[in-house]
Amino acid sequence: MAENIDNAAGHADPRIPDRRNCVLRYLLDDWAQKRGERDYVLFENGDRWTYAALRARVVATAVGLQRLGVRQGDHVAAWLPNGREALLAFYAINYLGAVFVPFNTAYRGKLLEHVLANSDATLLIAHAGLLDRLGDIDAAAIDTVVVVGDGAPPARFAAVAFAALDGDEADLAPLVRPIEPWDNQSIIYTSGTTGPSKGVLSSYCHLYTNAGPDSWHFIHGEDRFLVNMPIFHIGGLGLPFVMLARGGSIALMENYSTERFWDFVRDTQCTAMFLLGVMATFLMKAPASPRDREHRIRAAFMVPLTEAAGPFHARFGVDIYTIFNMTEVSSPIVSDANPVKAGTCGKVRPGAEVRLVDGNDCEVPVGAVGEMLVRTDRPWAMNSGYYKNPDATAAAWRNGWFHTGDAFRRDAEGYFYFVDRVKDAIRRRGENISSFEVESEIIAHPHVREAAVIGVPSEYSEDEVMAVIAAVPGQSIDCAELIEFLTGRMSYFMIPRYIRILDELPKTASAKVQKAELRVAGITADCWDRDKAGIRLRREKLG
Repeated sequence: MAENIDNAAGHADPRIPDRRNCVLRYLLDDWAQKRGERDYVLFENGDRWTYAALRARVVATAVGLQRLGVRQGDHVAAWLPNGREALLAFYAINYLGAVFVPFNTAYRGKLLEHVLANSDATLLIAHAGLLDRLGDIDAAAIDTVVVVGDGAPPARFAAVAFAALDGDEADLAPLVRPIEPWDNQSIIYTSGTTGPSKGVLSSYCHLYTNAGPDSWHFIHGEDRFLVNMPIFHIGGLGLPFVMLARGGSIALMENYSTERFWDFVRDTQCTAMFLLGVMATFLMKAPASPRDREHRIRAAFMVPLTEAAGPFHARFGVDIYTIFNMTEVSSPIVSDANPVKAGTCGKVRPGAEVRLVDGNDCEVPVGAVGEMLVRTDRPWAMNSGYYKNPDATAAAWRNGWFHTGDAFRRDAEGYFYFVDRVKDAIRRRGENISSFEVESEIIAHPHVREAAVIGVPSEYSEDEVMAVIAAVPGQSIDCAELIEFLTGRMSYFMIPRYIRILDELPKTASAKVQKAELRVAGITADCWDRDKAGIRLRREKLG
């Protein structure tokens, strides 16, 4: 039976949503009563759970976690790939008012030690295929491992099978107090592409605002959203909650695959989806099919917005939207459908404020490049800091604004354009170069599937531009021909000197390219050097 909660908000601030509208426990109880027989989640094997079935499973799992000692406010770590157990762990932990602490299934060694220690969790829910990584590390306070699948953790841990997390709702202990919008819902670790991951404290209000009615006004309760990113990433964690808040549904894809993508979308009758730019590129470079429009998708986010947006809309008949977002903020920039301005992220949404500033936090002129700073008018609508990292929190939130670390420019009409991560910008012979812009042009080549551009040391000081690329399956890349292709598309000083071709770019499990790894490798023996090939590019003489 759903819990009876006090209707009074306990405060007079109309900007903060009622706990019944943004706290997972109360949302799940409410929809199970109102829409109990409607589907909430469809899985790859054809299984589906209604709202009533979901709640029953979540409550049973929550009782099992309580028997292991999990209480309101505790941190519970989850080390799981997408699937039933990841979704149940997420919802059951939050149903108890505990804090969900997911992290990347690619973590191992020192990075795994770091997140376990930072999390302050004593209980870890882990997939059996990951358990061997616990063998020779310091697991900090972890003393119990709940195992998904067949396997056992090292003997120093108490072991419990996930399937044993079961119990009767009558045994569910009451909450110490109501779960509030400002309570911590999760600690989400940043991707760790450049160093130890930081744990982003996220409240229920933050998660709600991230894709709420002000942010994603075109997504509604009749939609079925494709979840094709890992639940330890904000893109995979946020989407199930988006649809729970709206009384909608999701289709959970365990691993992204270009080959089976559209079949899954058709089989599950998805109406909305989120595509990282590289995923859209993969789909566009797959062979055309007579079935390209045989689906129900009406809206898709493409992040970042690339040259593929227009052709994608034309080929698949899907309205394209784009946003700027990161784990720490709440979709401050959102576009209308099918933006016509190339490369835009959209405009500032209602309730958010955005500034572009120089290194001293002073506003830059319209058209100039500056770091994006963000704040919102709703309390608790952005991150609550980095867990146990006061220095990083203070640096990010200095002067009362959150510093994104991303460089943007804004045009006179108020449209924003991503330029680069501030730390990824390249400087070559006095010219500042956006790695993002160079990557966008390289990916436009029909034989290039993905690309990452980095700065490498130059014998003349500053940087040289290096592109690390992977080819479309079945295609080869001629480096000299690629340079010729780029020459008509970008400034001479932006065109890479070095090209390295890999089968696959190194990525985090959230599909972000690990540029730090590429920088460490630097100029390898297999790099093609434009200068050594005798191709020299110079400034065009005018007049």
